Amino acid sequence: QLQAFGGGLVQPGDSLRLSCAASGRTFSNYVMGWFRQAPGKEREFVATFGRSGSPLYYADSVKGRFTISRDNAKNTVFLQMDTLTVDDTAVYYCAARKYGTILSEIRNVRSYDYWGQGTLVTVSS
Repeated sequence: QLQAFGGGLVQPGDSLRLSCAASGRTFSNYVMGWFRQAPGKEREFVATFGRSGSPLYYADSVKGRFTISRDNAKNTVFLQMDTLTVDDTAVYYCAARKYGTILSEIRNVRSYDYWGQGTLVTVSS
């Protein structure tokens, strides 16, 4: 089970930190990632780790503003979001893909087997 939290209403330029806690099963053979879905749009890739935790991969739209990190001891993944814009408004989901997913597919929604319930981030002035 994956549970994402930390969303909220913020103003443009603000920062927000999302967390995703994994529980109930072993995710040691999985790699975590973040996706988001804006109203009326398809779910899109945001950030993830490489197979062994590095390198880090980001969507072009968030590169330089968002940072993905993790605390293995707590089975928790984070998404630090800085300099937020109205275009970042979406429901953010954490997800887990199998360790062996090929590199060309790590940004693909269909590569992820487990999904959290999503947390809403609204950026508005």
